[in-house]
Amino acid sequence: MSNASLFSLEGKVALVTGCNKGIGQAMAVGLAEAGADIIGVSASLALQGSDTAQQVQALGRRFTAYQADFSQRGQVDAFLQQVQQDFPRIDILINNAGTIKRAPAAEHADALWDEVLAINLDAPFRLARALGGRMLAQGSGKIIFTASLLTFQGGINVPGYAASKGAIGSLVKGLANEWAGRGVNVNAIAPGYIATDNTEALRNDPERSQSILGRIPAGRWGTPADFKGPTVFLASAAADYVHGTILTVDGGWMGR
Repeated sequence: MSNASLFSLEGKVALVTGCNKGIGQAMAVGLAEAGADIIGVSASLALQGSDTAQQVQALGRRFTAYQADFSQRGQVDAFLQQVQQDFPRIDILINNAGTIKRAPAAEHADALWDEVLAINLDAPFRLARALGGRMLAQGSGKIIFTASLLTFQGGINVPGYAASKGAIGSLVKGLANEWAGRGVNVNAIAPGYIATDNTEALRNDPERSQSILGRIPAGRWGTPADFKGPTVFLASAAADYVHGTILTVDGGWMGR
């Protein structure tokens, strides 16, 4: 197999959650650039004419949009039922949708905790369970979760987020242990400090921003485009022997 074909996703169908903007949008566009057709879902994704859809379609790939609020179990169920009916085969699942709520632990309300865990952990597991089961039946598939530096570290004032992303790291390994021998790869990408909506508060805090930049060997905040290559790699035949791995895309933060 040539190097080009190792990374080709021609003929593949990829489902990307949280693809309306930021990292998820870049992941969707990167997969389309490699040849995949894209199914997109987000609470705020326009069903027609979204920026993500336009970028994917400009590459000559198909884009099918769905709306679902992943904090609501009923909407997750309805989405799963519909997308599996509409697409008999899905080759790649990108479990990227997520949220973060900031409040000190002693003041972190149940509502914040419940919302973060529902979106960041419950929904991704339920998508992986349903679509992973179909991948097992078809004998192949790639599942990629979006983890975090807080898969490894505790963070400050984000206890629900840290708990959810720590759990994602263990879930990735657990699913890989069960499914690696049956043709399904389960891995994760852990973003570092990336210039997205989730980090706006940090970037607007001069002291925290300078502290963060001072620890990143690459000397800059990451950008969503930094996730195209890693996503295509893990979704392609080039990563067929990669299982249960959490790939950090962090400018060197974790090595510091």
